[in-house]
Amino acid sequence: MDLTTNFSSAWIAGFTVCASLIVSIGAQNMYVLRQAVQGEHVRACVTWCVLSDVLLVALGVAGMAQMLASYPELAQYLTLGGAAFLLAYGLFALRRMWLAPDAAPQAEQRKSGPRSLMSVLAALAAITLLNPHVYLDTVLLMGSIGAQQQGAGRWSYVIGAASASCLWFVLLALAGRRLKHLFANPRAWRIMDGITGVMMLCLAWWVAGSVWAD
Repeated sequence: MDLTTNFSSAWIAGFTVCASLIVSIGAQNMYVLRQAVQGEHVRACVTWCVLSDVLLVALGVAGMAQMLASYPELAQYLTLGGAAFLLAYGLFALRRMWLAPDAAPQAEQRKSGPRSLMSVLAALAAITLLNPHVYLDTVLLMGSIGAQQQGAGRWSYVIGAASASCLWFVLLALAGRRLKHLFANPRAWRIMDGITGVMMLCLAWWVAGSVWAD
């Protein structure tokens, strides 16, 4: 009975912590939403996001969090690299907004042909792994909390986090499909790209500022 209770409480902890961190507007979520609206390799994007979350949380639970805490230089390099990526991503989104065609992206996509699965996943992998918030949230924060669980409870915690991640990205993909009619208007894409660009530039400034402050 104690084992079952420990397993359940660890699962709930993993699910709750992951859900509270993942439900926010970030580069990864915006990318998945955009792919869902376009109907382009959506299942592969959802699968990648869930698997990457599980792997990073598991690494944190297994000791990666302690290693990053022991080597602040490594964490600093990751942060600077992430800030540079966020800056580039934000500028690209603003450029896309400024130069957006009059036709909706779905029409342009039909003319130019769909993007390959590898190109879509490569961009998503870069957005995921070059974002320092991924390591702060999944590896450091969630990993350190999960490492405090006892015995098999650690992996129950990881399963709980995986459940929350899976639920969120499936709901995000479904929301993107529901919003297809809205994004038939090119102005909606301009607004999305504008919000994404400004948000990414602000994150880049905040991330870089955290390094300079140290």
